[in-house]
Amino acid sequence: MTLTNPQTDWWKTATVYQIYPKSFCDSGHKGTGDIQGIISKLDYLKMLGIDAIWLTPVYQSPMVDNGYDISDYYAINPEFGTMADFDQLLQEAHQRGIRLIMDIVVNHTSTAHHWFQSALGDKNSPYRDYYVWKDPVNGGVPNNWQSKFGGSAWALDEQTEQYYLHLFATEQADLNWENPVVRREVKDIISFWAEKGVDGFRLDVINLISKQQDFPNDDQGDGRRFYTDGPRVHEYLQEISEAVFQKYGSVTVGEMSSTTLEHCQRYSSLDGKELSMVFNFHHLKVDYPNGEKWTQAPFDFLQLKQIFNHWQSGLNGKGWGALFWCNHDQPRVVSRLGNDGRYRVESAKMLAASVHMMQGTPYVYQGEEIGMTNPGYERIEQYHDVESTNMYDIMVNQHGVPHAKMMAILAQKSRDNSRTPMQWHAGDYAGFSQVAPWLDVASNYQHINAEQAVQDPNSVFYFYQRLIELRKRVAVITDGDYTDLLPEHPALFAYRRCNSQQTLICLNNYYAEETECVLPEGSDVSSARYLLGNYADLEAQTVHAHQVLRPYETRVILIESPL
Repeated sequence: MTLTNPQTDWWKTATVYQIYPKSFCDSGHKGTGDIQGIISKLDYLKMLGIDAIWLTPVYQSPMVDNGYDISDYYAINPEFGTMADFDQLLQEAHQRGIRLIMDIVVNHTSTAHHWFQSALGDKNSPYRDYYVWKDPVNGGVPNNWQSKFGGSAWALDEQTEQYYLHLFATEQADLNWENPVVRREVKDIISFWAEKGVDGFRLDVINLISKQQDFPNDDQGDGRRFYTDGPRVHEYLQEISEAVFQKYGSVTVGEMSSTTLEHCQRYSSLDGKELSMVFNFHHLKVDYPNGEKWTQAPFDFLQLKQIFNHWQSGLNGKGWGALFWCNHDQPRVVSRLGNDGRYRVESAKMLAASVHMMQGTPYVYQGEEIGMTNPGYERIEQYHDVESTNMYDIMVNQHGVPHAKMMAILAQKSRDNSRTPMQWHAGDYAGFSQVAPWLDVASNYQHINAEQAVQDPNSVFYFYQRLIELRKRVAVITDGDYTDLLPEHPALFAYRRCNSQQTLICLNNYYAEETECVLPEGSDVSSARYLLGNYADLEAQTVHAHQVLRPYETRVILIESPL
């Protein structure tokens, strides 16, 4: 696959920076981030070199799920600012050559949305069929499907004695995509923002929009197999793509929950009929033993490599993926897969190179570029995330898990690990706000912060800057194929990328002990050079076939010829 059109395929050599506005920067005295705070940091982002911002939801919302419960798609939440603030953000980002991708949630709305409020208690409401309603079965819920946030996926409307579906929080009612009027509403909403000049859209849990219409009980699980990559999902996406995305030239990235490679080849097909690219999360479940998230566990390193190989090989020439470790739903990767103590800087850089040298579009989550860590909260009161507090109640009060054990699990797995305020400088509240923030700042902010990172030429920040720049300059990073070189090595993640003119080898030591390997036969080390490393003395060295990698070391080798 080659870069066919840099104007429309700009995102294939781009790097996207994800902003979680509530935790990014407070321009005033609220303790929560806002749009003006983002504007104040655009020069920092331009310095980093990113091409686009992905903005998580800033729409009107009761904020039960931090903005993923939208009550008005056409309004900005006053907590974040005004529509004039948003327009200014769009203009100032564009002036700096930074595109803006908005998050949109169209699998469900908030129950505070006027559509749902009209539908509630009134079977004759014109909005009743905007949602999924079912009669009781045997005096109870229509089936045994479970909410992803715990408990039944059904909630009762007592006035009409029918249940509505909510795959997430009770306050997030699933939309009925079988209704063509709903699909028209979605097209109108997305068109409104595209008309403003928004460059693209990240579509939240978009592969859940089509449900199997007989709504059967699931005798094998929690119901997800009846709504994940559902029967009409590709039809729906092609309909929206043709009507809106292709019309406006929007870049689109679909968040795919529990999906498959085969579906993602279709979602992100290079013909552009559905989406530009996909997020999948399989590589971030390698510390979920037997699929169980809420337990303390080390990560399965060999499985991690197998998953990357499966997706990199499977999408090459067929589709396009997003590359990422962190987002607002995942713990900080340096705490999760790296070493957030002695080797924090080295492991943060190594993990970055691991994914940035693959094929796809990298996404950098706020604070990742300075090596922010999990905060290590010690009190349950410090957690605000609805999933975390729900699971604490279920695990401790219903299943008898000891408080201390559940706190250790949350310290490893909670979504709040990534939602702590951005650490800007060593002053009060890490420079995030002038008052106590909505979520406690991680205690290490005095030595892990953006100001310190920008002043240190060897910081994680400048390593990310180089990765972003290399993607634009070294073609094999974009269009090379993928080969896993050492799938059974217990410590090294090594892969090769090849196109017709270049070979790139990426070696990554995932552990704190020195380890070694030999480059594969046929590697012409005579013409090889070190393109990048996270130890200062590497790039001046001569490349040899025998490699000894130091703790958490990464080495990127470029050979100016195909293998």
